[in-house]
Amino acid sequence: MSTVRSALARARFYVREFSGEAAYDRYVAHARSHDPDAEVLTRRAFERARTDAREADPRDGFRCC
Repeated sequence: MSTVRSALARARFYVREFSGEAAYDRYVAHARSHDPDAEVLTRRAFERARTDAREADPRDGFRCC
């Protein structure tokens, strides 16, 4: 049973990393470690800012949809 659980945990880790879902968790950990009293963006605001930054980057090329 522990090998199945371990395999599922590894698969979940890779899916979260590949999809970018873990980026918010890393952001919160970084923000809290540098300034525990600072206000942290909500997940929705973080994703909006991340999407805006990605679309504004001219190196990524034109994004049609």
